[in-house]
Amino acid sequence: MPAVMSNPRKSGGRGRRGRPMSEINVTPFVDVMLVLLIVFMVTAPLLTVGVPVDLPQTRAKQLGEDREPLAVTIDNGGKIFLQNTPIAADDLVPKLMAISNNGYNQRIFVRGDKAVDYGKVMQVMGLLNSAGFTRIGLVTDTVKKPLQVR
Repeated sequence: MPAVMSNPRKSGGRGRRGRPMSEINVTPFVDVMLVLLIVFMVTAPLLTVGVPVDLPQTRAKQLGEDREPLAVTIDNGGKIFLQNTPIAADDLVPKLMAISNNGYNQRIFVRGDKAVDYGKVMQVMGLLNSAGFTRIGLVTDTVKKPLQVR
């Protein structure tokens, strides 16, 4: 008996057109993920909170922290900011105590401009320490080129 090949379209069977596709096309998914990656890489540096200051540079490693600390900034004119809001030195401690819902265990970062007087930064740190805040840190910038000490 000779082998007879039948045409699926004429015989009523389902042809290639009606079968579901068993392969997943991941190219559009990869394209979307790459676009999202680029968007987040561009916007992440813009999300840093704070007053623009010229921070001193150091080789110290970055501290890891699970929640965002409060930032006290002293700009090059000597003005004090709590997060992005200007504040008087006398109002700083009461405002921090009201914000700090965790008692004195709240982490506070002091950001001082490189041009500001060192005594002004120490005055602000002294205010915070005398109020009972013990988790105070100084923020610096990372070194882009070798540091030369004079």
